[in-house]
Amino acid sequence: MSLGQRVSNDRQLTRLLQIGVVLEEVVESRAAHHLETLPPDERDAVDGEVETLLVDAAEESADHRERLEALIDDLEAETVSYEEINTLVDAQYGPPEDTDGVLYDQLANEETAYKFYDDLIAAIDASETEFAVDRGRLLDTLTTIREEEKEGAEEVTEIMERRA
Repeated sequence: MSLGQRVSNDRQLTRLLQIGVVLEEVVESRAAHHLETLPPDERDAVDGEVETLLVDAAEESADHRERLEALIDDLEAETVSYEEINTLVDAQYGPPEDTDGVLYDQLANEETAYKFYDDLIAAIDASETEFAVDRGRLLDTLTTIREEEKEGAEEVTEIMERRA
């Protein structure tokens, strides 16, 4: 389903929220593994600012995932486990080449998540469907997550600009 459409039933909403969970799991996994997978000489070059950014990003994504899962529970559906996604991420993505690669990857993750939530909110707003989950709570949760993703992208951009 394209997010350009309206969300017309609980099943579509559930699928889109599940996509959000997977997106958050990927971001969480990638942020958690960046420092571990950097070559040793690059790992030593990472300063506290980047390390804090990655730790905070992983924690924020875990929090977002939990909030989305609570909405999915209200829709009486299930999500894919973090462990399954983490295994797939490990198999799919190679280690970053350097600290700049870590920052570019984190920026792409934050921007992708922001755009996803922005589109999802617009699709829900365009819909007149009554969902099994409270619309106000749904939109409040998604709007808060979207704003946190925007702030994350801005934080990564600021770090990158200071390093340029």
